[in-house]
Amino acid sequence: MWRIGVEEKSNAVELAVEITTAWLSNPNTRVAPEDVHTFLKNSHSALVGMIDPPVEAAPAAEEAPAEYQGAVSARKSLADPDIIISMIDGKPYKALRRHLATHGLTPETYRERYGLKADYPMVAPNYSKRRAEVAKALGLGRKRVAPAEAEAGEAAASEPTAVPEPTAKPKAKRPAKARAKADA
Repeated sequence: MWRIGVEEKSNAVELAVEITTAWLSNPNTRVAPEDVHTFLKNSHSALVGMIDPPVEAAPAAEEAPAEYQGAVSARKSLADPDIIISMIDGKPYKALRRHLATHGLTPETYRERYGLKADYPMVAPNYSKRRAEVAKALGLGRKRVAPAEAEAGEAAASEPTAVPEPTAKPKAKRPAKARAKADA
């Protein structure tokens, strides 16, 4: 970063004077005499600030992370098995993942921010149980066929069996609307 020189300082003074003169020459501006000096000083410091921005103090070696206070305690957030209460806003949810995403957090950062254990749930316990029951009822998670049963099925299929003779297929029925039109 370069430092402001003598030439730039005089240039900033000239610019500040021009700005102040233009401001005073505006017929819509009514100014008290003591305000002129303040305006000139402010415009000069703004110009110098644009030319040579103030040097910031050396940043700390490591910024301390912001301390977040939960809206509720961890124990209270898990008190009801049907809901889980967010520590961000104190509102009840069945699952926190989408809520955390709206706040730009992942479950890991949420746990870290509020000092929660790694096994802190992101879903209400009863909600999780209901979803597991529905999945089991639908047959999700079941293996298709055990390998021993598959071999037995192949062996049975390779033995010749009597094939029933094909019978005549029954005639397909027309839909009720089509029959009504045909009868009319």
